Amino acid sequence: MTRTPLTDVACSIARATDLFADAWTALIMRDVLVGVTRFDDLARDLGISRKVLAARLARLVDEGVLVRERYQDHPPREHYLATEKGKELYPVLLALMRWGDRWYQESGPPVRIRHLECGHDTRGLMTCAHCGRELTADNTTQLPGPGGRIGPGTHVLGPLIAAREPRP
Repeated sequence: MTRTPLTDVACSIARATDLFADAWTALIMRDVLVGVTRFDDLARDLGISRKVLAARLARLVDEGVLVRERYQDHPPREHYLATEKGKELYPVLLALMRWGDRWYQESGPPVRIRHLECGHDTRGLMTCAHCGRELTADNTTQLPGPGGRIGPGTHVLGPLIAAREPRP
């Protein structure tokens, strides 16, 4: 089945998920951000075919999410490191992990997150940049932004959001 690219959809979620075309990309980023950075280690940890792994890594490098860096000259060996763009995916992975821990783990979370600055275990939360309260689907709404437009992927959603524009 051919996948439809979402790069032209006027939606940040569509554009971001276009990079995450399958679960492998998120799992590769999970591993790299935790410290599994070598190709062979990634292949072994994920149980992914070398061909699929090479393709996903190439795309992440092309997108500026990862960089290849030489760590050994003889024989030449490289590993993959997260760029600033790649590191900013960490909260996305924490949100997926929090949701998965809640809905798919019967015996408890497989991993705990320790905040190094305060020394406590924690969980990923999305909070308001102004008041610090947690953001939820029930206490937020979407309003038109400067990059919004009605088109593929937003034929119904675009007018719905546009109708929410506050009137002076």
